[in-house]
Amino acid sequence: MAKAQSLTSIEQSPEDERKSRMFKYLIAMTIRVICIVLAMVVQGWFMWVCFAGAIFLPYFAVVIANGVGSGSSKDSAPKAVAPTLVIDASSFTSSTSPSDGPRAN
Repeated sequence: MAKAQSLTSIEQSPEDERKSRMFKYLIAMTIRVICIVLAMVVQGWFMWVCFAGAIFLPYFAVVIANGVGSGSSKDSAPKAVAPTLVIDASSFTSSTSPSDGPRAN
């Protein structure tokens, strides 16, 4: 009998996952805009830090937003096991010889 699926093993719905990714990306792009504005206002080494943030943040934002899962372990989810089919060579051999078969005259 199959084991009942636990509600805690069900993954996040695609819509909720998409909303979560969009929210993470929105936060990262907001920080990027702040970096761009600050880079135009401040001077010195902080200006270069802001420019670096504005340049490299999009890459990291995509990587973080598209990160798979919520950090929970996937090992706890039940695994599907397919049955193994074994076919012996004797299944392919014929028990009747060609001379025993029907003859056409």
